[in-house]
Amino acid sequence: MATASARHILVADEALCNDLKAKINAGEMTFEDAAKENSTCPSGSNGGALGSFGEGQMVPEFDKVVFNDEVGVVHGPVQTQFGYHLLEITERSN
Repeated sequence: MATASARHILVADEALCNDLKAKINAGEMTFEDAAKENSTCPSGSNGGALGSFGEGQMVPEFDKVVFNDEVGVVHGPVQTQFGYHLLEITERSN
């Protein structure tokens, strides 16, 4: 079974999500700092780290990105029932 490690930032609206992504990609802030300062998920205090998980353990919108898209890149906004996420896949194995 495929496993991955990722981190995420959860916010309430898409505009903030896009703004944070632009700042991270421009080098104005790190993913970790953006998560600590903005994420409404408890993982924010850990820089958004979700640890290691297997396929099917997260919501389908997460799985689609985490198990198919490029590692080490900030993806999103990804909308789920919780809000809008930026995702960064830090590791993946098949």
